[in-house]
Amino acid sequence: MLSAAKTKNISIVLYKPKYAGNVGSIARAAKNMGINNVTVVGNADFDREEMQQRSTHLAADVLDSIQYLVSLEEALGGFNYVVGTTARLGKARGPFIAPRAAARDIADISQKNKVALLFGPEDTGLANEELRLCHAVVTIPTSREFTSLNLSHAVMILCYEIFIASSAATTSAAATPKLALSSELEGMYGQIKTLLADIEFLNPENPDYWMMHLRRFFARSGLLSREVKIIRGICRQLEWSVHHKKP
Repeated sequence: MLSAAKTKNISIVLYKPKYAGNVGSIARAAKNMGINNVTVVGNADFDREEMQQRSTHLAADVLDSIQYLVSLEEALGGFNYVVGTTARLGKARGPFIAPRAAARDIADISQKNKVALLFGPEDTGLANEELRLCHAVVTIPTSREFTSLNLSHAVMILCYEIFIASSAATTSAAATPKLALSSELEGMYGQIKTLLADIEFLNPENPDYWMMHLRRFFARSGLLSREVKIIRGICRQLEWSVHHKKP
């Protein structure tokens, strides 16, 4: 059972893109697939004429509405579900899902949640630090001889799969409930990390190793806001107990 994606709840987030032409091409690709929301993080100095040449006048409204922000945490804070993209594999970066499977999840989750499709710079892609903010990581299958995709092509492929998943929808099945915001989750992760450091559970030389596994666990769980509040309340009580325990 699959519901059509609510594209008004889906945004493309570009982290530190380098070329105005790519931003313009992405605006065009997004509008082709019914997505009108684009956010650019970390770079606002783009030539408008070059962007408009690549987007064409029909996507000028998407260019006009682009939101430019400084930090990735700020850009993602208002989203309930973040899908990262990468061509570079590795245990610390996955687990990975294909665009088609991701599209089905996105179509469902977008019914009641804000979804961000996160893409990294053209030359390096997303680093581990950015991928840790994601609920899911998509990798696009390519020939082993040439794995690099143009940024706008990668955006088009994922948006196309969402469009096709929506076109194939035949029902308005019960959707995933509204999830906790990224900003709420990051607050919870920070509190858990502090608590685990206080009880010396985390290796001080590599504290993010176990945190990565906890992030993956909670991402699979799909936490709601009230559940995040419960976990944070438990952490606060444990913190109090740690610092006020009797000698």
